[in-house]
Amino acid sequence: MSIPETKPGKLKSLLLNKYLIVFLLFAVFVTFFDEHNLIQRWKMSRKISQLQEELKFYQEEIKTTRQKKNELQSSDQNLEKFAREQYYMKKENEDIFIIKE
Repeated sequence: MSIPETKPGKLKSLLLNKYLIVFLLFAVFVTFFDEHNLIQRWKMSRKISQLQEELKFYQEEIKTTRQKKNELQSSDQNLEKFAREQYYMKKENEDIFIIKE
């Protein structure tokens, strides 16, 4: 069996096919020149996914901050502990020793 050879006339008629030319022009236009081209859509989808990851991160931060706030508002002991640890506050008759590692 031999492979049938394509005739040059057939290839020429295929390349000059009006439907193929219109499709190629449309594909080039949509890819590069349209207001909402494929390149812009790709960049925007990357930006959207990045922003969604940031949104998840900040939602978790808000959740932990609210938990800390509720802890501090729940009792005076927690508030005192927080003030001593974060702001190095002390009572009048106490000495504070800060040990840095």
